[in-house]
Amino acid sequence: MGNGHEKGRAVALLPIGVFLVIFLGAGIVFGDFYAMPAIVAFLIALFVAFMQNRELKFEEKIKVIARGAGEENIITMSLIFLSAGGFSGAVTAAGGVDSTVNLGLSLIPAQFAVSGLFVIGCFISVSMGTSMGTIAALAPIAAGISEKTGFSMAVCIAAVVCGAMFGDNLSMISDTTIAAVKTQGCEMRDKFKANFLIVLPAAVITVFYFWAVTGNVNYSLPENLEYNLWEVIPYLVVLIGALIGINVFLVLVGGTVISLAVGVAGGNIPLPEMFTVVGEGVTSMYDITVISIIVACIVSLVREYGGIQFILNLIKSRIRGKKGAEAGIALLALFVDLCTANNTVAIVMAGPIAKEISTEYGVDPKRSASMLDIYTSVGQGLIPYGAQLLSAATLTALTPFEIIPYLVYPVLMAACGFLSIFLRRRGG
Repeated sequence: MGNGHEKGRAVALLPIGVFLVIFLGAGIVFGDFYAMPAIVAFLIALFVAFMQNRELKFEEKIKVIARGAGEENIITMSLIFLSAGGFSGAVTAAGGVDSTVNLGLSLIPAQFAVSGLFVIGCFISVSMGTSMGTIAALAPIAAGISEKTGFSMAVCIAAVVCGAMFGDNLSMISDTTIAAVKTQGCEMRDKFKANFLIVLPAAVITVFYFWAVTGNVNYSLPENLEYNLWEVIPYLVVLIGALIGINVFLVLVGGTVISLAVGVAGGNIPLPEMFTVVGEGVTSMYDITVISIIVACIVSLVREYGGIQFILNLIKSRIRGKKGAEAGIALLALFVDLCTANNTVAIVMAGPIAKEISTEYGVDPKRSASMLDIYTSVGQGLIPYGAQLLSAATLTALTPFEIIPYLVYPVLMAACGFLSIFLRRRGG
């Protein structure tokens, strides 16, 4: 827990506030959220973090951010970004996106296409255990459906992000689930059952929401939607590989290799360009990878200065009774995620405090694990500076703020969580 500032310091949260003010402020003032590149706003926030806390020497601050940036979750996430970029570049060049979209639209009535994206996103993310891998696999398909049907790109990619957060929260192989279960000391299957019953109504309402939003849009599809089943194979490999629980890196690398084979054999990718298309895909993810590393640096300084401890203490001091304890764990998880922009890191940090709270007030470990996982996923699915939204925006040339209005699932998930706390009988 950083260097153990027991009191915590509110001022340590200043860099996160500075980022939000600069990034949102520039977008509002100039009427364009591209006016201030996210990386510049994050670098300014990092500069502010460096200027704070004179007690710590500059060299020590460098050591703190090096530990934060070199953390296992950050390195894994960066490698997933680059692998996902390579797959996206190869499968797009091979014609896989067009074929998959056309096949999907010829099988599913177009007005259900966006709801279908959400459901497919749920399946892939539950199977793959990673929201980032899900967004990487489905973002090009979302963009294709948007082009073909005329549905808003923001609505289509929002459906993918919502589906991705469903599985990030529930999957048995998701690092958030593993962290929640390990820190609270409960069985994986018990946490899954408790968690699933809470979020199921949110998922059902989300399916109807996307159907309602896109059901009455006027669109005209071409008579003959051409597709080549060979070009769909890379996506099927990624989908099936995810469903049977193969490691996300192997799935994405395998998908890339098969995409290249199909693209070269079908004449869509000239042999000399096969590595170029992968390289272009990888370089398209450089921004988001660098942003993830800079965010990790900011968070490590915020933690070191006592910012996270301040939030933990603030919530712990206001808890009254068992329902209050569950609500406290939920708010704790949400706030720590808003500060760390990484739901796994947030669970690892908030977990020990949540365990203390649940033991003190008699909260069932599977309930505290569910609250931790649900509310870090709520935060992660909505924050404009989180990897999920930054990645979705990068892959579709949108800004996070264009996608946020349609992210109903995280909001519904939060509502269902609170209803499950306050509508339960005392003995429940």
